Amino acid sequence: MTMLDLSAHFTQFRAAAPNRINLACHSHHDWPDVTLAAQELCWRDAARLAGDKWGLVFSELIPTVQAAIAKHLNLPDASTIAVAPNTHEFLRRLLSCFPADRPTRILTTDAEFHTARRQLERLEEDGLVAVTRIATEPFASFGERFFAACRAGGYDLVFVSQVFFNSAATCGDLQQLTDALPSRDTYLVIDGYHGFMARPTDLSGIAARAFYLAGGYKYAMAGEGCCFLHCPPGYGARPRDTGWFADFGSLAAPPGKSVGYPEDAGRFLGATFDPSGLYRLAAVFDWLAREGIGAEQAHRHAQALMARFLDAVTPLNIAGLRREDLMTPFGPATEHGNFLTFRTSRAGEIETRLAAVDMHCDHRGDRLRFGFGLSTTAAVVDEAVERIARALAG
Repeated sequence: MTMLDLSAHFTQFRAAAPNRINLACHSHHDWPDVTLAAQELCWRDAARLAGDKWGLVFSELIPTVQAAIAKHLNLPDASTIAVAPNTHEFLRRLLSCFPADRPTRILTTDAEFHTARRQLERLEEDGLVAVTRIATEPFASFGERFFAACRAGGYDLVFVSQVFFNSAATCGDLQQLTDALPSRDTYLVIDGYHGFMARPTDLSGIAARAFYLAGGYKYAMAGEGCCFLHCPPGYGARPRDTGWFADFGSLAAPPGKSVGYPEDAGRFLGATFDPSGLYRLAAVFDWLAREGIGAEQAHRHAQALMARFLDAVTPLNIAGLRREDLMTPFGPATEHGNFLTFRTSRAGEIETRLAAVDMHCDHRGDRLRFGFGLSTTAAVVDEAVERIARALAG
């Protein structure tokens, strides 16, 4: 496994908080220095072009971002990618594609992030959706159980995370998942927020069948406001939740309908948004290309750092941070996200005590998480373990 040292590219974030160690999993990943120039470019383009900036955004910026996303996911057609400020917009838009005269039948898991969890629970309260949830634990049998539920059929929508946010376990092989669906009418949505730019992901074999939802807040290191949805052709032709940006491009409406939609991913666009996140994301993609770094290198880097972290923290024998406390076994033969999750009743206490020494992780209930991105170096991990020992050992 190969560790990188890209600290020279993160000087602005480090200088702003030189004592901070950021191993938070779900929260804000550090941004590389190129994003500062991108943020300034967004401002200057607005000053130079005012309202005409949208011509640049749609003709140059969005196609640049689409092309880079398509390259990293091995998608055959970049025009299948729509952008939005957050993934919740896309979730609403997807849910608005189904018939309104009966509950939408949904298959999902008990470990989806709050964007989906909260929205689906609220819709359940009013009988607008009927949700079947498959338990992710035990992880060893999850794929078998979930694929069996898929094969049983009868669902309008299957929604599942590529990497589960509260464990780092994966949903399994995406091609096998797609193949398990008996009806092509079933929408398959893969939430790739903890997979995109964290794990090598090749969607070429399922691009015509599956939606893929992700964003730049974490592993793409571009911050807020730059999420995307890969939209397979022929699915979701006319979302009821639609914004005026979907009016851009060539529009078509079925006979008797007055609202037209483009046939490409523009049919899933919303309305006016702050484009600065896309500027930052484009700059990150350009920087990664110059450095020759993709998701495979990022994943190997994170694996090496996680191994280093575990080798150093295990001898401390801290309750809650032992190997037996790991929710998902870590090793070369395991499928894993780029973070470690420990199950412990001390999760909140440990996060608080580490924050007191400016060492940042995060927790969800009894799950304590440590994330490892491209801004993290071996030296950062070593210092993190020293602070853990100081704050928790003894």
